[in-house]
Amino acid sequence: MPKQITQVPAISPVSIRERTGSINTADIISVLKGELTALHIKQAFSTELAEEITTNFIGSSGLRERKDGVPGQYVGASHYRKDAASYFADAEAARPYVEALFENLVDPVRAIFAALKRELHTQGIELRLARSERGQANVCRAISWSGRGTFSLDPHDDVAQVLCAGNDYELSSVAHNTVAALNFYPSMPEEGGNLKLWSHKPTVADRISQGVETTGYPYSAAYLEAVPCREFQLKAGDIALIDGGFVHGVTGQSGNGKRRVLLNCFFGFARPDLVLWWT
Repeated sequence: MPKQITQVPAISPVSIRERTGSINTADIISVLKGELTALHIKQAFSTELAEEITTNFIGSSGLRERKDGVPGQYVGASHYRKDAASYFADAEAARPYVEALFENLVDPVRAIFAALKRELHTQGIELRLARSERGQANVCRAISWSGRGTFSLDPHDDVAQVLCAGNDYELSSVAHNTVAALNFYPSMPEEGGNLKLWSHKPTVADRISQGVETTGYPYSAAYLEAVPCREFQLKAGDIALIDGGFVHGVTGQSGNGKRRVLLNCFFGFARPDLVLWWT
């Protein structure tokens, strides 16, 4: 009988670090260099600040419904399934709304990147926002998932969309290194809404087998069935940083209670002396 060839997901080793309160730039750089898979910082910013950002998000006149097949609302711009011209135009248009999320507040996103920029500079590495002649990326985007069922956000990887972003994006080169996904959590439901990380870093062949070679979204439950996974119990004021090349998703949340709101951005090495940051 001929053998049936099935793409079986390879198990990739996972290295996770958890901290409370303090943010260590060395840990962030470890994720950027692929030495750490995930970093969970509990109580990284105050609940007061978290509540104010959430209030600003809910009341934002820049709040939009997603129309790219992923359920949820957002403030800001996403490079997902967009050419560079569209993305940077969207980023410029959304900038006032993104800035308004932090009006008169200490911005936790910029605080981390300012510290990281100083640290990388001592190593001869530049950190800056991705840009083109049409403008530059925002510091983050704010998202609220609204998916129902097992997952609020289905299992996916963040590399496929960067790898296939096109030559007119300077960020495409980051896909050959670690695409780090940084999430700040201003609001979390009492139950569910957790970050789930599988011990699997898909290859191009894996993505083709799943029909997700250009988007990285979504991987099927059957494909991931035998892959070990880890769930992060997140609370308002937490920060999670992961190697976005690993498959990850968001568990379903209970119907009552607070909505899940996060601030999200990506960054990674475009070349040895340059780290790009975008949304």
